Amino acid sequence: MSVISRGFRGRRGEGGDRLPPGQYLEHGFPVLSAGPTPHVPLDRWEFVIDTEDGQAHRWTWDELTALPAETPTVDIHCVTKWSKFDTSWEGVSLDVLFENVDSAAEYALVHSYGGYTTNLPVADLLDGKAWIAYRYDGEELEPQHGGPARLLVPHLYFWKSAKWVRGIRLLDEDTPGFWETAGYHDYGDPWREQRYQGD
Repeated sequence: MSVISRGFRGRRGEGGDRLPPGQYLEHGFPVLSAGPTPHVPLDRWEFVIDTEDGQAHRWTWDELTALPAETPTVDIHCVTKWSKFDTSWEGVSLDVLFENVDSAAEYALVHSYGGYTTNLPVADLLDGKAWIAYRYDGEELEPQHGGPARLLVPHLYFWKSAKWVRGIRLLDEDTPGFWETAGYHDYGDPWREQRYQGD
């Protein structure tokens, strides 16, 4: 007797093997934010990487957008269970920004205009895994989606891709951010359904 019923093909429905467990495919682009949308004039915008020993590496908007850009097309996955396939972005790889940053820190706390924070291992920001994105689908990134620039870390739940990003503080110890302090998972791997602490 067969253990698997005839006709069983595993997970069915839209999305197939690209859809992490517990997610559904979204064709729009929902807007979810932890607070009001900050508006930062580009002439006052800056991005800063602060190392664990107090060194600050700064870029103005013009300096950031003059760096070599990449155009990743990636799937994104929100902790509220929607996923969106083949999203097209433009931005600067964190590998470029970290080229001259001397640090042995293993953890990062990302800061946004408006006060939002989220924590990630530094390893999840490097090796082609993360970008500071300032364009989406060929257009300037809209404020409601994190413009003028947001962090893009598509292999983790989307709350880790901080909107309105303004800097990264490198740390020797992991420090929870906004949602992590409220009970969300410290890492947030959608393939392991790491939505909340203990998952």
